[in-house]
Amino acid sequence: MAIHLTKESKVLVQGMTGGQGMRHTRRMLAAGTNVVGGVNPRKAGQTVDFDGRAVPVFGSVADGIRSTGADVTVVFVPPAFAKAAVTEAADARIPLAVVITEGIPVHDTVAFTAYARRNGTRIIGPNCPGLITPGQSNAGIIPADIAKPGPIGLVSKSGTLTYQLMYELRDTGFSTCVGIGGDPVVGTSHIDCLAAFQDDPDTELVVLIGEIGGDAEERAAAYIHDHVTKPVVGYIAGFTAPEGRTMGHAGAIVSGSSGTARAKQEALEAAGVRVGRTPTETARLVLDALGAG
Repeated sequence: MAIHLTKESKVLVQGMTGGQGMRHTRRMLAAGTNVVGGVNPRKAGQTVDFDGRAVPVFGSVADGIRSTGADVTVVFVPPAFAKAAVTEAADARIPLAVVITEGIPVHDTVAFTAYARRNGTRIIGPNCPGLITPGQSNAGIIPADIAKPGPIGLVSKSGTLTYQLMYELRDTGFSTCVGIGGDPVVGTSHIDCLAAFQDDPDTELVVLIGEIGGDAEERAAAYIHDHVTKPVVGYIAGFTAPEGRTMGHAGAIVSGSSGTARAKQEALEAAGVRVGRTPTETARLVLDALGAG
């Protein structure tokens, strides 16, 4: 089992014929992802060869869905065109859109996430590494060779820390790893993933990675307290970050005590979450909770 992405998922790539789209489509195919097409109105009807596999290019997401039955799109388009790309995907009623693009204006993200929600399209991202169900499918830029299938579900704001925890726990393995993105507005929250992992019978434990700024982790802590019965282990990046400065992600800004790593740690621990101070310590807590330490 997995959440949001399985071996049956049929994936389109918006922006497949661009540099990053080509590179990561090749990586997704190598990982076993069922990439059924790309989208580029200027190159509709062409095919692109990926190491002997010809992938068709469609003029729109709707055309791709009609021809292939695609149910996932991965968006590799420049920030200026991201709103239009996601709106097109939502108009086609695709169930899942994974928006890798960073640097999208927040007002664009607010608009397209609300529009997608009304149309029944789940957004993951923007400014995210995507998601991977090891051994089944990989939609985005997460390295496919750093973890195997296993009992851990992972939800993370940070792409780099997603990779780090996957590597630290590579011998135990993961059901699904979801990088939700670190922008102030994202389409899928920690809570959304916690609910899905709670319902997934093959996820035994959830790792939650957060970072300074905002109150997403505090809200996740309240949800865990009320709704999650599986063990949760957390890691919060930014214990040494100075107040009042943006650190890395656009959403990682701290004002006074609000949004600090300490405040998030305290909220999570009050909900029964064990919180590590480093990725390696967090991995040890996971292994202890699974009885594998």
